[in-house]
Amino acid sequence: MTRVITYGTYDLLHQGHINLLRRAKELGDYLIVGVTSDSFDKERGKLNVRDNVLERVEAVKSTGYADQVIIEDYVGQKIDDIQKYDIDIFAIGSDWEGKFDYLNEFCKVVYLPRTEGISSSMLRAEATRDVKVGIVGCGRVANRFPGEAEVVSGVKTVAAYDIDHEKTTSFAGKFDDVKPCGSFAELLEMVDAVYVATPHLSHYEYIRKSLEHGKHVLAETPMVLRGEQATELFSLAEGANLVLMEANKTAYCPAFNHLTVMIKSGVIGDVVDVEASLSKLWDDDLSLREFDSLQAGGSFYELGSYPLLPILRLCGTDYENLNFYSRMKDGVDMYTKGVFGFKDAVCSFKVGLGVKTEGSLVISGTKGYAYVPAPWWKTDYFELRYENQNLNKKFFYQWDGAGLRYEIQEFVSCIVNGRLSTSKLRKSESICMANAMHQFEERINVMKI
Repeated sequence: MTRVITYGTYDLLHQGHINLLRRAKELGDYLIVGVTSDSFDKERGKLNVRDNVLERVEAVKSTGYADQVIIEDYVGQKIDDIQKYDIDIFAIGSDWEGKFDYLNEFCKVVYLPRTEGISSSMLRAEATRDVKVGIVGCGRVANRFPGEAEVVSGVKTVAAYDIDHEKTTSFAGKFDDVKPCGSFAELLEMVDAVYVATPHLSHYEYIRKSLEHGKHVLAETPMVLRGEQATELFSLAEGANLVLMEANKTAYCPAFNHLTVMIKSGVIGDVVDVEASLSKLWDDDLSLREFDSLQAGGSFYELGSYPLLPILRLCGTDYENLNFYSRMKDGVDMYTKGVFGFKDAVCSFKVGLGVKTEGSLVISGTKGYAYVPAPWWKTDYFELRYENQNLNKKFFYQWDGAGLRYEIQEFVSCIVNGRLSTSKLRKSESICMANAMHQFEERINVMKI
């Protein structure tokens, strides 16, 4: 029996894909089709894929040509698969001519003619127009957004607004085709979606007004500082069939998502402890918003949503207690340690603007532990470690740019595909983070050190 294997993304499955699968099937008796995973596509810089991996697998199966469908998840997997499945022929589209000649050492390589005049890229371009985004708040984070958005298909930054008009004009002048708006209302008239990058306390009003005007919203983290506000905003978005997402870049990072999926699959057993820390040493100049108690300054508000993410993702949102230990100065926490008590786990985090921490993430389980070195919130490497060191594994990934491109891609994908929520940062997790922020604001179980 002649065994054939081929690979592809198979996004927006079209006649060209079907023709290629048919030609591959005609080469032998048994066809295996490798479909690239979502995380592998992102690692390779493909940020414009419309359909998720499950949808793409089902589409390939529906053609009737594949005898078996597998997931391609890492560089070098083709050689592993060829040997694992005893492959005779590797088939791929002619646009890859010569690129896979190195596989001739393992099997016969055949380049199949592609169907002219059709591609997934063409279909994406024809099916949708760009999502027009307006930026509210022209500070440090916002400056990264237009450049990051440029590498994501289907989105265009068209407008900017800040209460400081001089900031607005200065910001817009740095980027082509970004119009400075004199009012928030003017911006809302121009856009399909709003990116909120203003100081924390103004998020709620900007998000609410955007949703009320029928605009999708991507809001910087922390989205809001009170759970009831988060609940209200998500309900408003759902009622209007709009996407509301919290822009926590770590949540959408391919490597971080791969790590959490692996942990949940049981590779280190049951999770009993998560320790996460993050710090940035700045001069404690009270003229800066980050050190102003009246503007929700301080370590926990500024940094807390990042270490909260792995704790809530891995242990859930149903914690039994949360205690804070804070070093305060002029009403602002320069350092905070938080301890969560769960039914079957205990988790802690440390954040500091006036105290330096190591900045690692350690996830302890009953069979082993995961270690992510600083800066873990920009995950590009992690290790799984065991009592038997021969079982230890290291994983390397690519982190591109400032990381905003991953959250922008997920945001646009949700809008285009009509998904009102994302599994990468669930509504319940955003609400739980806001509840923790509110508890800290009310100084409930906050001990000063």
